Amino acid sequence: MTMTSNRTTPRNAILGGDCIQAMRSFERGSVDFILTDPLYITRYRGRDGRTVANDDNDQWLRPAVNQMHRVLKPGGFCVSFYGWAKADVFMEAWRAAGFRIVGHLVFRKRYASSARFLRYEHEQAYLLAKGEVSPPEHPVPDVIDFDYTGNRLHPTQKPTSALAPLIECFTRPGELVLDPFCGSGSTLEAARSLGRDWPGVELDAMHYATAKARLACERRAAA
Repeated sequence: MTMTSNRTTPRNAILGGDCIQAMRSFERGSVDFILTDPLYITRYRGRDGRTVANDDNDQWLRPAVNQMHRVLKPGGFCVSFYGWAKADVFMEAWRAAGFRIVGHLVFRKRYASSARFLRYEHEQAYLLAKGEVSPPEHPVPDVIDFDYTGNRLHPTQKPTSALAPLIECFTRPGELVLDPFCGSGSTLEAARSLGRDWPGVELDAMHYATAKARLACERRAAA
């Protein structure tokens, strides 16, 4: 008797809750591309006092990365932001899950997020591959300008202008772009603007509501 799976990968939906549990309900190899900005494990506190849930521990990292690798199709790419102070922890998790590191991206800011030993004027991400991959037809530069969002919707909000070129590079219209740490929905908004499908997951109830409202507003504007 053939066993059937009841796992289903959602399209064009935002799920509230733990992304590890959410991704366990997704089909294996069902996602074309992952673009995500996970917690940096730095006990982040913004100038306005806002914090990020679970940023004080790394217990979630390996289980989440394992599920990201499982749901990504063979030959697919993942772009993951990371905190430079915990680069070794992120690399260990990626490699343990089976990802290969095939590139590095720097997002150049026109302002400093903070200053201590240096003025910190960039963000960074790694390009990860699952299995054997083919280079994109039109590779993007490994240095991308990073517009200031004002962090109006999220304490670490990323600009869609920096995310869209990556989605356009590594996917085709109609393919599925996952963000398991979707925050205020920047990746999802960028994916939809390019004609890609998307699911997102967000643990924080307030940010989940923000992302839902943001994507609903985009839907109404497109109608």
